[in-house]
Amino acid sequence: MDDDTISKRFPGATEQPTRAMIRPFSKTLNANGLELRKRRADILQINTGLICNQTCLHCHLEAGPHRIEMMSKKTMIDIEQFAGRSQLQVADITGGSPDMNPHLEYLIEAFSRLVPKIILRSNLTSLAKRDYYDLLTLCKTHKVVIVASLPSVSESRTNAQRGHGTFRTCVSMLRKLNEYGYGLPGTGLELNLVSNPTGAFLPAPQGQAEEKFRKDLKRKWGVEFNNLYTFANVPLGRFQEWLIQSGNFEGYMKKLESSFNPCAIDGLMCRNLVSVSWDGYLFDCDFNLAKEMYFSGKKRHISEMISGEEIGISIPTGDHCYACAAGAGFT
Repeated sequence: MDDDTISKRFPGATEQPTRAMIRPFSKTLNANGLELRKRRADILQINTGLICNQTCLHCHLEAGPHRIEMMSKKTMIDIEQFAGRSQLQVADITGGSPDMNPHLEYLIEAFSRLVPKIILRSNLTSLAKRDYYDLLTLCKTHKVVIVASLPSVSESRTNAQRGHGTFRTCVSMLRKLNEYGYGLPGTGLELNLVSNPTGAFLPAPQGQAEEKFRKDLKRKWGVEFNNLYTFANVPLGRFQEWLIQSGNFEGYMKKLESSFNPCAIDGLMCRNLVSVSWDGYLFDCDFNLAKEMYFSGKKRHISEMISGEEIGISIPTGDHCYACAAGAGFT
């Protein structure tokens, strides 16, 4: 891939990378007697493209309305064939905004026959803009788990991160999902929320944040959900640019380094996950995809992957990995 192609797909990727004055993540692993190696991958994360209706501040992939990267149906078929010869338990569909891919329904239908669990990630606002009846009916039929992004129960904070009017749209869509049975006891339809901080700080403890979200959303908006997950923002893409421009990059990286939790390493998602990009290439996680750090350090297409060969392979790391290993970790 030449520099022009890289710069179009990952703006800034050909520039000299910015480094904070911290110990490299790889050396921190070594100092703690740790290493990151692959177990059998039972989760397949599928990035359906970088097109999105929003340009969120914290986006590590710099997704937005201007992006043109979109997974084709042919690539989805390649992925489906890999799943058919594998022992996968979960298909995790992400983006960009996956519901802006015109072949999303095909992907869900295909994987409903191949894996016990499908996860669909949504920013809620793009879902609100489309004719969502068929998609939500399909999700309900196959009990697809919906993971929805909601930075905060504060309207001003959410709008500051994701744009004016976003919070009200998200709440409206959450209520619609409740009408379909999502997030309600006894339905078997799981609705989980994900919250990322709105600035250069680490998230509040997950239990504390979930209690506040549950109380406020129910009392003010009548919204119910199953679980809340809080994650630190990864210093890549648009969020890294903001950190640098605002003078927060060095401090944020030191904060992540000082919050390193060696106990989190064993449960990191990258250990049993394979991520596939919109054009079918393999990575260890969506963050390594943003860095173009290929699976096992080699550029390979999903059509070349043999199930089980990943076991024991070393996982490429970078300083962005501190975000996943901070506090309770990204599991």
